[in-house]
Amino acid sequence: MWVDADGQPLSCDEKLRVLEENLAEIRQVCQDAFEDALLMGCDEARVRQVFAAVIEHLHNPHGTRGGKVTPAGDEGQG
Repeated sequence: MWVDADGQPLSCDEKLRVLEENLAEIRQVCQDAFEDALLMGCDEARVRQVFAAVIEHLHNPHGTRGGKVTPAGDEGQG
């Protein structure tokens, strides 16, 4: 279930549809890359570690803090 920054479930059908489509695309790209890596002889555990690190280091361009979007120019305060 998708939730907002306050932990409340998202209810907009269009938002939910887009999020699910994005997730399906991510799964397919990751699966394809995972299979390629295994076919090329990579260690499965290491591939999973690298994928997890990619997710962990994604940049949030909206400057959130604690799950909430901060006003423009307020990223360094508080």
